[in-house]
Amino acid sequence: MGIDEVTDVDELPGTPTRKGVRKAVFLDRDGTLIDVVRDEEIGAITVAFHPDQIRFLPGVIDGLRLLRDAGYALGIATNQPAPAKGQFSAAAVERTNAALVAKLEAEGIVIEKLAVCMHHTKRSEGGDDALIVDCDCRKPKPGMIHQLLAAMNVEAASAWMVGDSSGDVEAGKAAGVRTALVFNRARCELCPLRGGPECGPTLQGDTFLQVAKSIRAAW
Repeated sequence: MGIDEVTDVDELPGTPTRKGVRKAVFLDRDGTLIDVVRDEEIGAITVAFHPDQIRFLPGVIDGLRLLRDAGYALGIATNQPAPAKGQFSAAAVERTNAALVAKLEAEGIVIEKLAVCMHHTKRSEGGDDALIVDCDCRKPKPGMIHQLLAAMNVEAASAWMVGDSSGDVEAGKAAGVRTALVFNRARCELCPLRGGPECGPTLQGDTFLQVAKSIRAAW
């Protein structure tokens, strides 16, 4: 798979909705679907880089089922710059993403397409210099969302981008899709959004399930 290409997870027919319009929800990965990994001994926080580290956040499975049952096709758009930074390999990213898709499928939830950007703009010791690129796909740029729209045959007006950061919202806005922010006001004092989101999402909720219910109601 190319580093900034869309992965064909499953070849599915279009998901018809009212008036024949196909609708989709594009999902951020870390902090939206799955939790970060905390190493209490050294005080480090990182994203999951092994299948055993995948932990779904509260309400995610129920929320995804709700969106599925409402006729939304599902895709993932995720920044994964660790290979560029030398933190772990591209193979680890791909293995973890494949495991995530498989775990969701076991819950009856199909991820139709998955877009990954492993680029970063700053060179780090031990990183892959080939991935040091000022690309168009890394959120908050809209490249991955444009890729998913094309690959899934969805119009921007019928799509949502759901994430937990301002970058997710900014990317969605730049691509012309509606945006939803999973934002719990009980976030820790170190969170850059702790004072409240200023990125102006279409809607926001404390949990993924709350956001999913709001998306369903908005259609």
